[in-house]
Amino acid sequence: MNDLKNITPQEDFDWEAYEGSSLASEEQKKIEEAYGESFKQVAEHEVVKGTVIAINKREVLVDIGYKSDGVINANEFRYNPDLKIGDEVEVYIEKEEDKKGQLLLSHKKARAKEGWDKVNKALEDKETVKGFVKARTKGGMIVDVFGIEAFLPGSQIDVKPIRDYDIFVGKTMEFQVVKINQEYKNVVVSHKALIEAEIEAQKKEIISKLQKGQILEGEIKNITSYGVFIDLGGVDGLIHITDLSWGRVNDPHEIVEIGQQIKVVIIDFDDEKKRIQLGLKQLTPHPWDALDPDLKVGDKIHGKVVVMTDYGAFIEVAPGVEGLIHVSEMSWSSHLRSAQDFMKVGDEVDAVILTLDREQRKMSLGIKQLTEDPWQNIDESYPVGSKHTAKVRNFTNFGVFVELKEGVDGLIHISDLSWTKKIKHPSEVTQIGAEIDVVVLEIDKENRRLSLGHKQTEENPWDVFETIFTVGSIHEGTIVEEHENGDVIQLEYGIDGFATPKHLIKKDKTKAQVNEKLPFKVLEFNKVTRRIILSHSRTFEDEERAERKAQAPKKQQNEIPEIQNQAASTTLGDLDALAALKEKMENEKD
Repeated sequence: MNDLKNITPQEDFDWEAYEGSSLASEEQKKIEEAYGESFKQVAEHEVVKGTVIAINKREVLVDIGYKSDGVINANEFRYNPDLKIGDEVEVYIEKEEDKKGQLLLSHKKARAKEGWDKVNKALEDKETVKGFVKARTKGGMIVDVFGIEAFLPGSQIDVKPIRDYDIFVGKTMEFQVVKINQEYKNVVVSHKALIEAEIEAQKKEIISKLQKGQILEGEIKNITSYGVFIDLGGVDGLIHITDLSWGRVNDPHEIVEIGQQIKVVIIDFDDEKKRIQLGLKQLTPHPWDALDPDLKVGDKIHGKVVVMTDYGAFIEVAPGVEGLIHVSEMSWSSHLRSAQDFMKVGDEVDAVILTLDREQRKMSLGIKQLTEDPWQNIDESYPVGSKHTAKVRNFTNFGVFVELKEGVDGLIHISDLSWTKKIKHPSEVTQIGAEIDVVVLEIDKENRRLSLGHKQTEENPWDVFETIFTVGSIHEGTIVEEHENGDVIQLEYGIDGFATPKHLIKKDKTKAQVNEKLPFKVLEFNKVTRRIILSHSRTFEDEERAERKAQAPKKQQNEIPEIQNQAASTTLGDLDALAALKEKMENEKD
């Protein structure tokens, strides 16, 4: 170093002669050529690769092997926050030198030029690409992907609904190209698709390790009316409401709550649908296995009504152990009724075990068995001839069904409703729901039937009528009904008689009409069949016959008693023949 300090320039060196010498010119030319060849030859509007040599907040300096380095605006690298010195990037040569002699480059244009090829390849190969979220727009976000502005729909940001899109602006994220419109140069990307693919991969891995009967621990993710969803760590499973507890569950919230960590057992799973069926109650023994082994048919048991149907009620006698009380086992009555008439959900009831099947885990119960069967001692409670008050339950064309007490029904035949009135329908006498007095006529214990009578609660008026409406007696009557074979005549005391058409001929030879009030003679009285045969014609024909007898010659008078005696000995069925004989005699007299 000291020797160098002592060197002094030659004061009389002729620089002009040196520069003008041929040796100097040749060496300088070689040096310039070598220097020029050391740099890459570039052309404007060309895409080349360069190396990042410097980075600051405003600019990125890139060496492309040219005699000068290129400067790129740092904003063009916002999509890549991980950019560092030494990274290789593609650049577009805008100008070899500007006014300052600076090489102008663009990374954005280089990406845009080759962006469409990369985007199409990414869609075809389902590649994952990086993109920079530039801004929020209507319905989603604008994302820079390979220098191309792509659209990210709001529904494709995440698997969960996103309300605030602004939190994603300025972030670099991974996406999957899901749609390209070549005509309008539109690109649609999705971040959700990547999440779903990752979840799907996790599911496959988890499901591949699952086995039926395996016990897992998970977190309650959601509760619905039909069951509970459990997060098993990347894959969800469902506990159906019926698998939450051995007992009946009306609302899953009664058993579990969201966020709770619970152990579950795998009941089944579907490799294709990726559905996993879980159980909670299966982790505990079945209640039927713990049921009292001494319990048997005929025992009395206590329980709570948990479900009501029209046909019966389900009684929980122990958690998870239920028995059915059919509606027919709720009352000794044979009337069709709904189970809701006897009990409701929440009621606590006593019952008798009717059937018990431990293998099938079924039990039938009854509550009517807690009371005595009313038909057991029916002969003592309702002996034949005893009088009672019953309630009208139903009508039929042939009678009235009545209920004497719960479980004891009887029938009043239509013929046993009234002594005097001819009943066409039971509604003429009573109505449904009304009370009616009855007398027990007959008991059929085996078939649980009672024959009842209503008219028997009063004395038989026909015993009295027999002394009033004697054969030959005459009574006032009104024609109330007209029929082809005769008319119905209403007599005093409200009883009816019957007259054939020939006995309804009046003195003027015309037939009596409905509502006419006339005298009638009793031709026949039958107390057993409650039948009275009447005749209006006989009331004046007998008088005329008597007059003719008084006026007839002696010979004819001798014949008349014989005829009268003969008529007296005939039955009521020969009355028509007698009338014909009378008519013949009158013709002979004329």
